[in-house]
Amino acid sequence: MQRSRWIGAGFLASALVLTSCTSGSAGVDAKQNSKAPLELWTRTTPGGPGEQGTLRLAKAFEKATGFKVKVTAIFDDFETKLQQRAAQKHLPDIVMNDVTQLGAMHSQGLLREIDLGRIKNSKELIGQGLDSGKSVDGKQYALPYSAQASALLIRKDWRQKLKLAAPRSWDDFAAMAKAFTTRDPDGNGRPDTSGLAAPLSTKRGYASWYFSNFLWAAGGDFITEAGKGTYRPAMTGKASVEAMQWFRDLGCKDKAVQPGSVTMDTPPTNETFEAGKAGMYVVGPYMLPRFDESLGKDKYEVVPMPKGPKDATVLAEGGSVYLMAGSENRVGQDAFADFAVSDQGQKIGMAGDTGFVVQLPVNKTVNISQVRPDPRWKTYSEVYRDSGRYAPSIPNWTPVRQATADTVNALMADCGLDIKAKLGELDKQLAGILKEQGIAAS
Repeated sequence: MQRSRWIGAGFLASALVLTSCTSGSAGVDAKQNSKAPLELWTRTTPGGPGEQGTLRLAKAFEKATGFKVKVTAIFDDFETKLQQRAAQKHLPDIVMNDVTQLGAMHSQGLLREIDLGRIKNSKELIGQGLDSGKSVDGKQYALPYSAQASALLIRKDWRQKLKLAAPRSWDDFAAMAKAFTTRDPDGNGRPDTSGLAAPLSTKRGYASWYFSNFLWAAGGDFITEAGKGTYRPAMTGKASVEAMQWFRDLGCKDKAVQPGSVTMDTPPTNETFEAGKAGMYVVGPYMLPRFDESLGKDKYEVVPMPKGPKDATVLAEGGSVYLMAGSENRVGQDAFADFAVSDQGQKIGMAGDTGFVVQLPVNKTVNISQVRPDPRWKTYSEVYRDSGRYAPSIPNWTPVRQATADTVNALMADCGLDIKAKLGELDKQLAGILKEQGIAAS
């Protein structure tokens, strides 16, 4: 989730204030000029590899189409600066940002609807990727340019020493977690290893983010769609309760989750895995370069998550291209979006060993192995295509994720709490959040 920087409830509140002054006054009907340079904002560190990758993509786009693009990299206070430009009625033409920003940006009236008929390469997009750009009203307001999904990292040397096979079911997963905790897989004679590394802090909703990989595979859900853009709470459903019980048992009964997990976000959890203190870690492909260097690529392997009670659904995330309202060059906006999702644009975005713009391709014609021959990237790409699921594009996902993280964290921190009672309290809280956003099912 370190690649998914979603906004807080406070921003939504201020965003709603801005809605009335940006929906039309941001310049939706601006006089068109197809020669006007395009201003592109990307959420990444200025001067870093992400900015360099975006500059390469923009340069290739200019060469292919003749449109001019000015790239601005912003990391700190991105949303605040975007609000300021909205208030000035002068938004950038294009924003490249996390898919989770869709609901809030659409709620503000900052986006223009995308006509897929003008984006010829949209026909090549992977289904769930294309759907991730739709708002609750079913209209297209974004296009994915990069994806990521969760797979299972396993200490290969530990698994082989204990003569275990890669897990294919939740029973296998739990058995491996227990073995890595109790059977001294590192051979140092001390009980200092855990089966699973898990960031279960409440900070920025990490506990919910991580747990989603198990909740969805069990057939459970945080909230469930009830039709016509409305939702209802789902954490007291049978599958959700059973998923929470199973996951909690890993920590409370089997003691197979790393000590201190309930206070950890991703940085210390990453360190736990690479330091040889945990044998499994569910995480995205962005950690491969780091772990190859710190741990050694021969020490661990990447496999798909084992099938849960329902399937092997995992969390999908990524970056989207947003076409902002008020642009005087909508033809240029469409052209950039089309190029970013094209076979050529995707391959340019994947180029390089680090700092690439595209993690996993969203264009189904792209063979990732032609750009990255490392088979582990192919595994991640297949997981995304076959099992990846995005969080819903409701007006503001943040309070849902935070509320569920608080409950998951509490249940993992205090093994004496009643699961059904806590999830019942959570569903009441979620019902209030959905009502506040105007998307609660009647």
